[in-house]
Amino acid sequence: MSAEAPVDEGELVLTERRGAVAVVTMNRPRYRNAQNARMTFALDAAFSAAAADDDVHVIVLAGAGDHFSAGHDIGTPGRDIHKDFARVATQYWPHEDKAGAEAMYVREAELYLGMCRRWRELPKPTIAMVQGACIAGGLMLAWVCDLIVAADDAFFADPVLRMGIPGVEYFAHPFVMSPRLAKEFLFTGERMSAERAERIGMINRVVPRARLVEETLAVADRIAAMPRFGVALAKKAINQAEDRMGMRDVMDATYALHHLAHAHNALTTEDHLAGQDAKSMAKGLK
Repeated sequence: MSAEAPVDEGELVLTERRGAVAVVTMNRPRYRNAQNARMTFALDAAFSAAAADDDVHVIVLAGAGDHFSAGHDIGTPGRDIHKDFARVATQYWPHEDKAGAEAMYVREAELYLGMCRRWRELPKPTIAMVQGACIAGGLMLAWVCDLIVAADDAFFADPVLRMGIPGVEYFAHPFVMSPRLAKEFLFTGERMSAERAERIGMINRVVPRARLVEETLAVADRIAAMPRFGVALAKKAINQAEDRMGMRDVMDATYALHHLAHAHNALTTEDHLAGQDAKSMAKGLK
């Protein structure tokens, strides 16, 4: 498998210790922390290291710069959609030399759905610290975290229906909000403010942007003081409850629909994204 880097951007993920808290930061601020494969694998390595560190009790996920994450990388110079990497997070095989639907299905099963499921099941509590844009693939990263603390300038959106795709791969929409709101969220592709996201229960807290780090770390420190094994068991219990309510099955079923849409686009338009790119997607956001 190739590990060739198309663009040298330095460290794409940074980890900082704040007492018993590990702050894992996506570090592509120039591209609003758009997630290429290299960053995603670096995130997986950072989460795994924090989970294995006996002195880390809580993990905070952050994004450098003005935005948490603009989603999957669909057009930066560092885009690496056709590259395989040495570490695999699922049982699938390399995708780089595969054709047709197999290449995209295997890639996204590993990088998107598979990674997010792994991170959701980390035995330590996780907190997403969100500012600015949290769009599409950015939602997936926030939603896998146990808590979400957002700045008052944060906004959330999943505009991928513009591509003819029924939502991002980690399809938590009807579980993090009501089904009726999930339909509005997807059908319109409009931004949801942090204020509204808190009101509907999708996020835990909204704080002033200037106090985002302070407030998030205060929550993390409070959790870090709780019995570690007890927190892990409570997290497992709630995750199991979500799964018994159908979350895992819904994601599996929707992942198949997601790739039906990719295949349809590839057959009827210029590419699997229906000709959309970062600029055209951003233009549709209000």
